[in-house]
Amino acid sequence: MSARGLNLLLVVAFVASFGVMWAARRDVHQRNLEYFPDMARGPRYDAFEANPVFPDGRTLQPPPEGVIARGLVPTHFSASTADAERAGRELVNPFSANDAGVLTRGRQVFESFCTPCHGAGAQGDGPVTRRGVPPPPSLITGRTPTLGDGQLFHILTFGQNNMASYAAQIDREDRWRVILYVRSLQPTQASPAR
Repeated sequence: MSARGLNLLLVVAFVASFGVMWAARRDVHQRNLEYFPDMARGPRYDAFEANPVFPDGRTLQPPPEGVIARGLVPTHFSASTADAERAGRELVNPFSANDAGVLTRGRQVFESFCTPCHGAGAQGDGPVTRRGVPPPPSLITGRTPTLGDGQLFHILTFGQNNMASYAAQIDREDRWRVILYVRSLQPTQASPAR
């Protein structure tokens, strides 16, 4: 077939397909044909509403055993002193102390959550200590500068002595950031076991 004949064939095919589309056009004022309408218009249940679909009659179902929430990386430590020491040896801070943004965020978290007990200078003299709460240890002197970042992370996550866990209030990344901020307040001669 010559090029001219092929072009003529393509033009005829185009005109024919356009004609078929025009003849098969639909009325825009008529509803589309609906397949499986139950999938689009099924019954809706609120989270705490009774639900006849499930055997326990509840809409909101517990997650399956072993499910981890999106974005939550589990820690394989328990709330024990031995695991706190193990965390000090095994966990490494993912952030750099040279990042000004990390330290700025760490300072903000410290001022929001730590200052009431530990004080603005992290000396353990926060405002709650003037109201009868036993003073926490200084984060600048004493034993704290010798603790590893992982052990401090464990303390923030699980709590220790009078300090409650802050895992629900401070997310994982911010716990690491506040540790770096506290490190920036400590004297340079302190050499923590990171």
